[in-house]
Amino acid sequence: MESPQNSSNLRQKAVKSVIWTAIESGGRQAISLVVFFILARLLSPETFGLIALAYIFIEFVQIFVDQGFSVAIIQRQEIDAEHLDSAFWTTLGISILLTMLSIAGAGLAADFFKQPQLIPIIQCLSISFAFSGLSSVQQAVLERRFAFRSLAIRSLLAVIIGGIVGVVMAFLHFGVWSLVGQQLSSSLVQVLVLWRVSDWRPGFKFSVIHAKELFAFGINIFAFNIINFFNRRSDSFLIGYFLGLVALGYYSIAYKLLQVMMQVLITTTTKVALPIFSRLQGEPERLLSAFYSATQFTSLIVFPVFLCVPVLAPEFIKVFFGEQWVQSIPVLQVLSLIGPIHLIFFYNNSVIMAMGKPSWRLWIQIINTVTNVVGFALVVKFGIVAVASAYVVRGYLILPISLLAINKLVKIDLTNYLRLYIVPLVASAAMFGTILATKYFLETFIESWMLLAISLLFGISTYIFILSVISPKLFRRLLDLAESLNTKIKKRA
Repeated sequence: MESPQNSSNLRQKAVKSVIWTAIESGGRQAISLVVFFILARLLSPETFGLIALAYIFIEFVQIFVDQGFSVAIIQRQEIDAEHLDSAFWTTLGISILLTMLSIAGAGLAADFFKQPQLIPIIQCLSISFAFSGLSSVQQAVLERRFAFRSLAIRSLLAVIIGGIVGVVMAFLHFGVWSLVGQQLSSSLVQVLVLWRVSDWRPGFKFSVIHAKELFAFGINIFAFNIINFFNRRSDSFLIGYFLGLVALGYYSIAYKLLQVMMQVLITTTTKVALPIFSRLQGEPERLLSAFYSATQFTSLIVFPVFLCVPVLAPEFIKVFFGEQWVQSIPVLQVLSLIGPIHLIFFYNNSVIMAMGKPSWRLWIQIINTVTNVVGFALVVKFGIVAVASAYVVRGYLILPISLLAINKLVKIDLTNYLRLYIVPLVASAAMFGTILATKYFLETFIESWMLLAISLLFGISTYIFILSVISPKLFRRLLDLAESLNTKIKKRA
């Protein structure tokens, strides 16, 4: 049984980690969005479609760099120098080999998509594999130590410098190379800063036995990542192959916005959830309590955002991206509806991993991927909105499988679990109705930017009011948490 002092220390680490992860995620995404808005106004849909095709190849090869070692390092309760050294040198060697193979094989990817301009783009982006090989274990060590402050500094510096490089190159009319330059400069800065802020250095205690121990756990992560690649990228692959670069460009903008929202609203807390849940794997009751609390508090933020994006998407796209991206509006409206489901999946996956069942998550992801690919293949001929719809419908249909897996591990009370979402759903519905009514009465009289601002103001005010009325205790707990986080941020400043 964990002592009260250790329990208190873990709680403090969790709060500090959430603070710094929120700072990192919020700051990085805010900067990325500004850069994204600028680049979207300077570059064409075809340009974004071209880089999206290149990323399909790059992200697939990227999976083979880590071998699941980083998650294995975080998950293990005991880790020694042989584990870290073995993971580092294995990862670095593989990353260098993949860099060379990718440069040599770029022509094959270009021939497949019938886009010869992809060859130099893929070859340049392949350098990022070597950067990943130098970063993977270092980052895992810092996450294991809850050193999220150092990771936040690294990430923010990288996105700032990468954004500056990308925008300057776009203004100088480098076209797609602006996006390549942004990615490579950001990756280089991440490596340099990571090695500066970390005190761990690899030795030469390579051990085949220790590498096998990590690989035994990591193989399921590795397999999961391969499956997850097809789950996440099969839509872009099919759109690029059958509908062309322009259609892929419109789709990629909407999907990028979905990813940004996911990163800010969900990944911020789930990144901390894995090491926290892992520490509690021997105490099921505390783990279940932490799981309930994290899920409910995150849903209070996630639900109103994702459920109100459909009604605000037209004004948002026109104000921040311009009229040339209006074809992305219906795609964003549909994709945003998957947000609440992703929240549930992310936390469920964190529990599954913390309990040492990566193979369970792998099988769930296989089901995810098969249904996604089949759905996309069936509807791609009907356009990008149909592809987005298939993605959302599939998510809701397979949700029960994830819930069954969690119930097997921590014995959730399904009624109590579902009750966690009632308050955020009701308050979000009220917010949705307020925004819809505001737009109905004002959209013919004011400009889009003003309508967006007023709608958000009224909607957020309604959400807070409804939340305080229907669940005052939960509202009070939320205020206390916000006050606690604010106090700790001020102390850190």
